[in-house]
Amino acid sequence: MFDTSRQANELADIQSRLVFLKVGLLMILVLLGLRLWQLQIRDGAYYQDLARDNRTRSIVLEPARGLLYDRNGELLANNIPSFQLYVSLEDVQDRDALMAQLPHYVDLNMDTLPEKLSLKYRRGRVKIKSGLSLKEAALIESHRIELPGVAIQPEYQRHYPLGNSASHVIGYVGEISEAQLKNPEFVDLQAGRVIGQHGVERTLDAHLLGETGQKVIEVDAFGYPKRSLSIQPPVAGDDLYLTLDIRLQRLAEDLLGEESGAIVALDPWNGDVLALASRPGFNPNDLSGGISPQAWQQLLQDARHPLTNRAIQGQYPPGSTFKIVMAAALLETKTMTAEESVTCNGTFPFGRRVFRDWKRGGHGAVNLNKALAESCDVYFYKVGNQMGIDPIASYSRQFGLGEKTGIALPSERTGLVPSSEWKQKNRGERWYPGETISISIGQGFLSVTPIQMAKAVSIVATNGHVAQPRLLKGIRLRRTGNLKEEPAPPTHQLTISANTFSHIKEGLAAVVNRGTAKLAQSSIVSIAGKTGTAQVIALKDDDDKTEIAKKHRDHAWFVAFAPVEQPKIAVAVIVEHMGHGGSAAAPLAKALIEAYINFEPPQDLNAF
Repeated sequence: MFDTSRQANELADIQSRLVFLKVGLLMILVLLGLRLWQLQIRDGAYYQDLARDNRTRSIVLEPARGLLYDRNGELLANNIPSFQLYVSLEDVQDRDALMAQLPHYVDLNMDTLPEKLSLKYRRGRVKIKSGLSLKEAALIESHRIELPGVAIQPEYQRHYPLGNSASHVIGYVGEISEAQLKNPEFVDLQAGRVIGQHGVERTLDAHLLGETGQKVIEVDAFGYPKRSLSIQPPVAGDDLYLTLDIRLQRLAEDLLGEESGAIVALDPWNGDVLALASRPGFNPNDLSGGISPQAWQQLLQDARHPLTNRAIQGQYPPGSTFKIVMAAALLETKTMTAEESVTCNGTFPFGRRVFRDWKRGGHGAVNLNKALAESCDVYFYKVGNQMGIDPIASYSRQFGLGEKTGIALPSERTGLVPSSEWKQKNRGERWYPGETISISIGQGFLSVTPIQMAKAVSIVATNGHVAQPRLLKGIRLRRTGNLKEEPAPPTHQLTISANTFSHIKEGLAAVVNRGTAKLAQSSIVSIAGKTGTAQVIALKDDDDKTEIAKKHRDHAWFVAFAPVEQPKIAVAVIVEHMGHGGSAAAPLAKALIEAYINFEPPQDLNAF
């Protein structure tokens, strides 16, 4: 009986242990099931992608960038075949070893290579270098076995056949930066894409960029390609026709020569930019192919600032060219009539200060026509003092000063039109009447850009017709092949009277015919314009200007339009530190205008 009882207890103990065992097995099965569900259902797509990535690679196919032409169809920017060096990071086992190997075959910037191969990229293809030489490409291909993950891919590289010509307008391209990738504007772009970085390459990038394609290839366990699985071809960017006339652009740059300055030429009726020259310039080919940090710093630190587009970013006192705006203001406010005269004896006493005319002894009796023709300072001192600063500021803004023109180029500057409100807000001081006298001849706080002055003289040429300067003339759509003209921005008409413009135009014609710009007289076309000398530093009357360092000498201005009877072109010229506008700037404008008048009609582009 004892044995039976013991057996029953042992059986109960075994059954109790079996229950725990069954529960344990059940829990294990449940956990296995959950894990299988996680791997196959919840995360199945992720692991499927990983498995596919282990045997396939997706290669982005860069599209050909859209071409750039001038208004006559001359090529400004194209694409040339080029070798690019890529690394597929998932196929690189030892990135440090790769960094040590690559410089034996390719000339690389070792300052940026570690960042490109750093762990933050983890997966994907990284562009290591653009524009490999044929020798470098051959070396890489002959050592492919030793360089797993490294590949040479033929693509297009941007090329500028005209070199330095129109470099500030055209701009350059470059690989998208980390900072740009975070910008919402570039949210659809991947690392490694080449985008416009300056000029119209930047502002019209959406047209030029094109759409990437994709090639899927199968690779072996070492990442070497075996076969192509699928190809989606890229779509090239649209071709763009600019308003520039490259013949005029080249001439404007040649006229400036080695001097710093800018020349802007516009069609005064529709705002077409015919030439926009800035000196010194740069060669965009040097930047678009990739530039070392050291070379880039050299460009940035160059004392002559070759990357600055002086035509839209240079801010200068307008000097006596501002007397055009003053003439409109004094006539429209009825401060004085065109026929009324003032006596100029060479000085204008005001308070404890004496403001002097540029001509010792003065100009005698001066009306508006003579004041413009001979650029009489005392005349404008007096009428400016009578008007006050705020009416002057109001008419300045009507002529487009103190604001961007809206041209399709990056980083345009506004210049400055001061007023009593501006000074109180920005300086915490009231406006003093003596400051108005300096503004009246284009000095003091006042500053303008060359393109603003070209626009202002265009307004005079067209009797108040205001057209926004534009650079895009037409687009050839790559998808359809159609060439369509880009509509000009809306224009508007100033409320300034035709009689006022008539008086100003007569005065500007007199400037060339008998006044301060006799060197602009032409035998083939009538020219009207205004000279200007913009002071860089204040000088005493007895200073010998020939002994002054060039960097302290005055800037030379000339603004003009032609023909006077039916204007076709408006021009603004500034040459830095070259003195008088009549001798240094007016002859350049004359040469440019005569060349434009003599140009043969452009070839028919079947669109424009």
